[in-house]
Amino acid sequence: MQLSLRQSSTLLSLLVLALLVAACGGPSSPAANGTTNTNGAPTAAPSAAPTKRPSTAVPATATAVPPSPVPTATLEPNQGANNPAYLEFGVVAHLYYTDRERVLQLTKNAGFDWVRQQVVWQDIEDPVKQIYGWEELDRIVAAVHTSGRKLLVNVVRAPTAYNPTNGLPNDPQTLANFVTLMAERYKGKIQAYEIWNEPNLAHETGGTITPADVGRYVEMLKLAYTAIKATDPQALVLAAASSSSGVTNPSIALSDEEFYRAMYTYNGGEVRNYFDIQAVHPGGAANPPDTMWPDKPSFIEGCQPAPDRCWNDDETHYFRHIENVRQWMEQYGMGTKEAWITEYGWATPNNTPGYEFGNHVSQAQQAAYITAAISRVYQSYPYVGNLFLWNMNFAVLWAAQGNPDHEQASFGILNPDWSPRPAFLEVQTLLAQLKQREGR
Repeated sequence: MQLSLRQSSTLLSLLVLALLVAACGGPSSPAANGTTNTNGAPTAAPSAAPTKRPSTAVPATATAVPPSPVPTATLEPNQGANNPAYLEFGVVAHLYYTDRERVLQLTKNAGFDWVRQQVVWQDIEDPVKQIYGWEELDRIVAAVHTSGRKLLVNVVRAPTAYNPTNGLPNDPQTLANFVTLMAERYKGKIQAYEIWNEPNLAHETGGTITPADVGRYVEMLKLAYTAIKATDPQALVLAAASSSSGVTNPSIALSDEEFYRAMYTYNGGEVRNYFDIQAVHPGGAANPPDTMWPDKPSFIEGCQPAPDRCWNDDETHYFRHIENVRQWMEQYGMGTKEAWITEYGWATPNNTPGYEFGNHVSQAQQAAYITAAISRVYQSYPYVGNLFLWNMNFAVLWAAQGNPDHEQASFGILNPDWSPRPAFLEVQTLLAQLKQREGR
């Protein structure tokens, strides 16, 4: 798949908003990350009212403080890359009922090529009344298209009529019908579809998760893929990323290793014919992106070695866990597929139980970890074609709700007042350097 020359140089109401942001979650769900964490449920989302466009626009180059240059050595591409395309860069944004033009301008300023927007199926389709509410999504798709960015949509949460708990639909054809309508309506303006979000988590699939549910997911993916390709053959279809998880408990999660194995071996591995790209969500906790347990664990200063409070005792707490996912892809015959990292990032200090690892990461460290992760992918992971940073503007939404220290806000690269965090500035410089090297 050609993306663009890497190898040669290398929501319709406040409820809609609440459900959409909650569905996004984070790079990893604390209840499912690692082997001992039992903290909890996904955090609630803000229900911020629509905001007006501020009268003062953010400068076109938000570089008030010049970021530190990235050493050239970290930018050398892997000459053995099996993907001849450019590495592309995306960001997860929330464009429902907010100043989306401002978000998209900042996205462009930072150098991101793609935007990932979660689409909550139950907020658009009402099967009982047989009506659809497309209006706000129409505006989002049009705005992204006008901005010149590419759009990845992540479709989640079945209407209650299709599943009382809003998990995977009881009849997978219902999702195929829905994405057919999307592909017809937005052909040429939605470039990629990610089918579901972290389906190895119980709260994403309907309350429980077992290996048998993986087969249900594959059947749904097969129908969705076929439907999208029949309508918009150029659109890419991504198999959903599992949460980076070492937990297997039917009420919490299925470990990502078990999920991928079950998905890749189901019905003789036929899933290989029904997705273009494997989405991956490597967690980072408070660990630098070059560290990995057990060979190179990180030491988190001030972290008390209580159960699951240092987040460095299992591979699933590390960005480099993507290496394990790739190994499983190759082991089970999916090695010809490209991987996209559709969520990654580092939380900073926050007030949300279960995300205490963010309290060990300063904003300066967040910037350093994110740019080091990008450089690592660019140099060492030729099988990755795109990576989406979590997130752009959630701090603005949570500030409007009165909780600027929520964990989702802490992952962001903008402050609640729209000003750039160090991570924004560092990423902006790094992406400009990479693209300049490639003549983009």
